Amino acid sequence: MMSESMDYITKGIGGFYYVRTAQGIVECKARGIFRKRGIVPVAGDNVVLSADKMTIDEILPRKNVFIRPPVANLDVLFIVASTTQPVPSTLILDELIAAAVYKDVQPVLVVTKADLVAADRLAQAYEGSGIPLVALHYETGEGLDTIRHYIEGHLCAFCGNSGVGKSTLLNALAPELRRETGQISQKLGRGRHTTREVEIFEVCGGRLADTPGFASLEAQKLCRIPKEELQHTFPEFEPYFGQCRFTGCSHRSETGCAIRNAVDEGKISKTRYASYLAMYEEASARKEWER
Repeated sequence: MMSESMDYITKGIGGFYYVRTAQGIVECKARGIFRKRGIVPVAGDNVVLSADKMTIDEILPRKNVFIRPPVANLDVLFIVASTTQPVPSTLILDELIAAAVYKDVQPVLVVTKADLVAADRLAQAYEGSGIPLVALHYETGEGLDTIRHYIEGHLCAFCGNSGVGKSTLLNALAPELRRETGQISQKLGRGRHTTREVEIFEVCGGRLADTPGFASLEAQKLCRIPKEELQHTFPEFEPYFGQCRFTGCSHRSETGCAIRNAVDEGKISKTRYASYLAMYEEASARKEWER
């Protein structure tokens, strides 16, 4: 939950930082000590300014920080997927969900174009996962109030492939921002990038980080999750922890695995479990220096 009274960075560009204070946004630079310590101020950082408000003197402890895109203290990550054009990959969605959970961020799956193709397939895949899913219908406005509720009092970001309708969604939520919308390229099946750097806006009683780096849906850029930690990024696995026959069960091929049994019984989605297996294999294949 964000604090109303704290000064925070809304944007950093070319060595200058724009900090929202009670008196408005001020332009300042960071003290050299941060560079010496290898700390880079990023959008979302809560900071303490010098008396003349010309420099950032202190960066307050972070809840979390993402390097690419550079943003700190994120509370909610809206993962935007369209039912069609482009058709979503559940593995990519699950990688993003896992990255969010690992960084102590609440993931919310937002399904666009539900008016063109029903969201049943995605709803079925995430049933019982504990991951909130919001289907959007722009004609009726269905789903928009739910998203506004998640934004209120929090720092949020949207991610999703180009063309899924992030800019359209931002325009619907906060028309005053007049975000540039990109036309879908029929040839490529994806939209053009319309955003350049991370910038935080105050909307819907909360804060929204416009994050161009989330557009490519490369979850590996967000964070690398050790294979031993992967099970904790799937909330639906939690009720079965401690019930497997073997201590340290990887939930892949071991006999007496409670999670595999739950999949067989239909209590855990087969697509979610398939994502877990693929992500575990990828994490296992990672070289030491990549971890």
